[in-house]
Amino acid sequence: MPPEDEWTILRLLTWTADFLKRKGSGSPRPDAEILLAHVLGYERVQLYTHYADVVGDRGRSDYRDLVRRRAEGAPVAYLVGRKEFYSLRFDVDPAVLIPRPETEFVVVEFLDAMKAVEAPTAVDVGTGSGCIAVACARFKPDARWLAVDLSADALAVAAGNARRHDVSDRIEFLQGDLLAPAVDRGPFDAIVSNPPYVASAEIDRLDADVKDHEPALALDGGPDGLAVYRRLVERAASLLKPGGRLILEIGFDQDEAVGALVAESGAFELLPTVRDLQNLARVVRAVRKA
Repeated sequence: MPPEDEWTILRLLTWTADFLKRKGSGSPRPDAEILLAHVLGYERVQLYTHYADVVGDRGRSDYRDLVRRRAEGAPVAYLVGRKEFYSLRFDVDPAVLIPRPETEFVVVEFLDAMKAVEAPTAVDVGTGSGCIAVACARFKPDARWLAVDLSADALAVAAGNARRHDVSDRIEFLQGDLLAPAVDRGPFDAIVSNPPYVASAEIDRLDADVKDHEPALALDGGPDGLAVYRRLVERAASLLKPGGRLILEIGFDQDEAVGALVAESGAFELLPTVRDLQNLARVVRAVRKA
């Protein structure tokens, strides 16, 4: 057993998890583990077989800096520069929204809808880190994508992730507003998006690590959270093939509102909303009428 005054991996994790919990982290132990694994160059699971290892001064100093920044509210994903999504590693920085598990439902829906479609063409609107387009291209290799974002910095991150996963030849990254860069490139088999959907007045009520660090461009959905959906639905109909799919991530309480926008356009047949295991609405989907 190491002396009690030595900072082993287990001792560091235990102390840090308690510290981050007191600072308000909602996931103190995972935060502590991810940060320490990053400092040591380990996969997170390796920590469990090295609990008795002593962490040297340099490692503790680097770790202390990351823990301090996490305690001040910086998201773990930005601190380590990556986030797992759909079992793939995505590089992230403050130019892009951190990929979330809820967005994986968009990927699942696209892959299911396009399973029998040969060489489908699709647009990812507001691609951010590129997580949707890259994951879909990786698991549906014959699909071809346009990935659009207003932010040049976000597109640079997304393009890097496409290279990381060897799908650069299947995705074209375009800077522009929503579907504007795709107007002369359709019609498409699918249009997918995880648009900003938080009502402007609700931004200040978000957790500090979100509102103070993630890009407002990817969060603010206008006065009622539906501003981007209105514009997307209006333009999407003219860019989809008959039978093409519109696949939109939504806030858990936006099912009826977004569904109504899609139905009122008259151009789509609305399909049942995709829900998660807690029965929370996650994805509105529709088929372009003939």
